[in-house]
Order: sequence, then C-alpha cells, then structure tokens
Amino acid sequence: MICDFTIREILATLFILGGSVFFVGSAIGMLRLPDFYTRIHASGNSETLGCMLSFIGLIIYEGFTITALKMAMVFIVVFLANPIGSHILSKAAYKSGHRVLTAKDLVGEEDEDANIHH
Repeated sequence: MICDFTIREILATLFILGGSVFFVGSAIGMLRLPDFYTRIHASGNSETLGCMLSFIGLIIYEGFTITALKMAMVFIVVFLANPIGSHILSKAAYKSGHRVLTAKDLVGEEDEDANIHH
C-alpha cells in the first residue's frame, strides 16, 4: 500500500495541475508581453484553457453530484464569455486608436537598448 489515493483523485489532480500551468503562463504573458493586444491574446487563450482543465479536474474529483453540474455550468459560461470578452476588448481598443505594436517598433527598441548600454 504505497499511496492511499484513488485513480479519480490522481486524475483530478493532474487536470488541476495542468490548469495551473496555463494560469501561470497567462500571468507571465500579462507581465512580459510588450503591448495590449499580445497581452490580451495570452490572457484570453491561456485563462480559458486553464479554467477548462481546472474545472474538469474539480468535476472529476466531485463525482456525479449537483455541485459538479453547477461547476460544469459555470465552466460553460466562462468558456463562452472569456474569448468573446477578449475579442470585444481588443476590438474596442483598436477602434479607439490604441496603437498596434509592429516590427519597426521592436527594431527601434533594440536600437535604444543598444545606445543605453554603450
């Protein structure tokens, strides 16, 4: 008797850990990416996948109960609303004139960094 965990608990843990990886990736993307559009892309995609994996893990852990059904309903709402919200935010930013980062901008930043270090 090496461990007292059931297959269901192990599977749930793997899904929740997988979701956590995507949540951490989303947080890193929000901190490290250079402009609004890339940040919203990282957060929209990674959070949706992280939420999906986490909710699946919680549903597996809970079993077939009313609580699991409620979690599934919340998951469906988040699964539909998060990408739509990200799209609306980016479209509103573009229409309001929020500048899009281009390759020229990145080259200019590299030149500025080179001048600072010399």
